[in-house]
Amino acid sequence: MSSLDLFAIGNTIIDQEFQVSDVFLAEQNLQKGTMQLTDGDTQTALYQRLTESQIYKGQASGGSAANTTVAFAALGGRAFYGCRVGEGEAGQFYINGLNDVGIRTAEQSFCEGVTGTCMVLITPDTERTMHTYLGTTADLSINEIDYVALAHAKWLYIEGYLSTSDSARHAVLKARTIAKQNKIQVALSLSDPAMVQYARAGLTEMLAEGVDLLFCNEQEALMFTQQNQLDDAVAALLECNTTVVVTLGVKGALVATQNEKIYVKGRKVQAVDTNGAGDAFAGAFLYAIQRGFDVEQAAELAVLISSEVVAQFGPRLPIEKYAKLLQTMEVDLA
Repeated sequence: MSSLDLFAIGNTIIDQEFQVSDVFLAEQNLQKGTMQLTDGDTQTALYQRLTESQIYKGQASGGSAANTTVAFAALGGRAFYGCRVGEGEAGQFYINGLNDVGIRTAEQSFCEGVTGTCMVLITPDTERTMHTYLGTTADLSINEIDYVALAHAKWLYIEGYLSTSDSARHAVLKARTIAKQNKIQVALSLSDPAMVQYARAGLTEMLAEGVDLLFCNEQEALMFTQQNQLDDAVAALLECNTTVVVTLGVKGALVATQNEKIYVKGRKVQAVDTNGAGDAFAGAFLYAIQRGFDVEQAAELAVLISSEVVAQFGPRLPIEKYAKLLQTMEVDLA
């Protein structure tokens, strides 16, 4: 019997959020709405410029798959996070944040080096642009992943950001082999248009022969399949993936299988910050389907949770709010 509902593998990043102007983005040669990798010195220089001229909004533990796992666990799921963090204070802060939500982690997660950081830059249109120094998580490998725990999970979840690292892809491929051996379902997120553009070969390798559940947004779907129309992109993705979920921003989401396409409408909120919305969507959707919700209900819960993330600064909601939103959903279904 499975002792875990979800085993996720991803990067460990501490987010530093700033409200910035479009002029500032242009001056820094940053492409809006994407994630750009950088080195430690460049990150430090950008942080200095940000603190001198832009508006600091706070710090939060981030990382795409970690945000997804937090949403999943806060809703009531049993989760484990495979990752690599630095041995210092920042790494302990990060792991404590996961453990406080009930997410299990491994002792071997702690390694030499510094915990990564991400400058999350929020423009007036609420779009997030990310400038990321991976730190020690760039060396995530099979040595940090507890594959014994993975063998007792129902779902394996993989973030697309891992596609940039040879050692991380090796860890993912081993995880996929174990998942197949133990009949564990696999979900993967394309994560970011920049990953599709610059790390396409790595994404393709991690997708292997396909997954049970693929998450992406509309831009990522079009870019990855090199199609001009969403219907054509979804059809291409369904050639090797069982279920495809496409987030559509304010328009909601599309869930597609070989047999049906279901559109779930968006939810109107006062948008503030899109950082982490897609991550929260994936966590809520995964939680709902393993609870027995149908895919339409799962998408409705995911839209509800992710829209609340958009209405605040930071990639995660206050932990107690996830359960309250789930209760709202369950009342509506009753």
